[in-house]
Amino acid sequence: MTASLTPVPERENSSATPVSATAWGLIKPYWVSEDWKAAWGLLLSIVAINLIIVAINVWFNQWSATFNNALVSKDVPQFWRQIMLFTVVAFVFITLAVYRVYLRQMLEFRWRQWLTNRYLREWLGERAFYRIERDRLADNPDQRITDDLQSFASNTLSLSLGILSTVVTLFSFILILWRIAGPLTFQLSGTTWTIPGYMVWAAAIYAIAGSYVIHKVGHPLVSITYQQQRVEADFRFGLIRLRENSEQIALYDGMRTEEGNALNVFGRIRDNWWRVMKYTRRLNFASIFYSQAAIIFPTLVASPRYFAGAFSFGVLMQISDAFSTVSGSFSWFINNYSSLVEWRATVNRLREFSRVIHSTHLRESVSPATEHGGINLHYVDAQTLTTRDLRLALPNGTPLAAIPDITVKPGSRWLVRGASGAGKSTLLRAFAGLWPFGDGAIDAPVGARSMFVPQQSYLPIGTLKAALAYPSPADSFSDDACADVLRACRLEGYVQRLSESAHWTRVLSPGEQQRLAAARVLLHKPDLLFLDEATSALDPENESHLYRLLADRLPGTALVSVAHRESLAAMHEHVLDISRADERAAA
Repeated sequence: MTASLTPVPERENSSATPVSATAWGLIKPYWVSEDWKAAWGLLLSIVAINLIIVAINVWFNQWSATFNNALVSKDVPQFWRQIMLFTVVAFVFITLAVYRVYLRQMLEFRWRQWLTNRYLREWLGERAFYRIERDRLADNPDQRITDDLQSFASNTLSLSLGILSTVVTLFSFILILWRIAGPLTFQLSGTTWTIPGYMVWAAAIYAIAGSYVIHKVGHPLVSITYQQQRVEADFRFGLIRLRENSEQIALYDGMRTEEGNALNVFGRIRDNWWRVMKYTRRLNFASIFYSQAAIIFPTLVASPRYFAGAFSFGVLMQISDAFSTVSGSFSWFINNYSSLVEWRATVNRLREFSRVIHSTHLRESVSPATEHGGINLHYVDAQTLTTRDLRLALPNGTPLAAIPDITVKPGSRWLVRGASGAGKSTLLRAFAGLWPFGDGAIDAPVGARSMFVPQQSYLPIGTLKAALAYPSPADSFSDDACADVLRACRLEGYVQRLSESAHWTRVLSPGEQQRLAAARVLLHKPDLLFLDEATSALDPENESHLYRLLADRLPGTALVSVAHRESLAAMHEHVLDISRADERAAA
């Protein structure tokens, strides 16, 4: 992978205030963003449609009494009149119901698209994605950006619009139920008692009691669902790694081991799924019992006044329908409990991810692993790269290596040597601003174009020209320029394949990938070039050819190489020997 040194603010010995991530903090930004006009326009349209649908449902409730009475009295003209009215209103209802879903899907995707753009920008910005993986701060960021953001936008809209519609429906049908059911009068201990609107109170008590029971039974599902999302993502990530490394696994004949690893991870899915099943079974027992009892409960409660002749059969059906609607509105929490559980787990994952992205650890104002201020990378108005009192450490604070003060001038060639694990690659990470653990300072020339080339460079899937031009767009360089550097790096066979799309990491051999990385360097012409075992897959003759090519074509580029071959010393003017801190202490 190649990377550029871009000027960043100098680190100070003070920690920034962490960003607080709340559910409202996740919801609010979109609605005050640059897309707010479209967002609010769609939302208000959906709300208006919901209100009209509620009004139609109120009309249907009143219509049912008239229709049922027409059936009981065998009033044929009234029967057909109500059928015609129903047909017209039903057509309007169907149209509104279809466009309510259509507009909600449109708003949902616009929100998801905005969230995805924002999270991708923050995840990739300031190299947060690298530090999250380096320090293992959050699992499966890819799943959080894909599945969690989609689920968050969808469930938030569904739940919020649902509760709005439910509240409007509730108040509309409470008035109907209160009016047509009337009061309940009874004798108790010689005293006459009257409960006005008793069917409303019965619906409220029934729903509140059911909601309490459902919550007590289903509350553990929040944490269990969170865990299920995590283990599912772990399993998918493992299969992706297996696919990406299929050749290496096949060469090692590691299929049985990979199968065992995959089944082991899937075992965690199975174990957690049994917990999901256990608590879902309890939840279903409670919720299904509640819904089944709700079928007969309104008729049971209203029957005393019906048998007393207080209202007709049609009104009894109207009362039963209104009671079911009121009870269902009161039962919104019960009916949406599973969705609420999923939404809460999704919000928790996004809150954690957002907190990690914005944490002081990622901003690295202070290196948390050392008692000092961390490595300070300064961008200065100079042409040289210098180190001052630079000491590298591991993330846990253990000293790794002390680096002598060096000055890398334009056109100079430096070879970094040392035993494996001494900190050679870590030094290059510090030059790139990716390694804050340690102490001392690095002064880098401001505005310098820098490239870091590791042992295996990143090759994006796409055209060969795009892979060659990376990280710049493919059209940044002409076909002739690309063909020239390919020939110079002895990749003549690929000149005619610049426009061909492929997974080039699988197409090119390790040696060809390293020569392609060298061709990429020749295209970009950096001021500072860092090679980390970047020619290890090449034979000595091809390796010498590439180093001579870099010297001839980029005479003003400062080169810092990490390598083990002694033959490369002749290609460099300066040598920097690094040894581990524990080795120096033992000596």
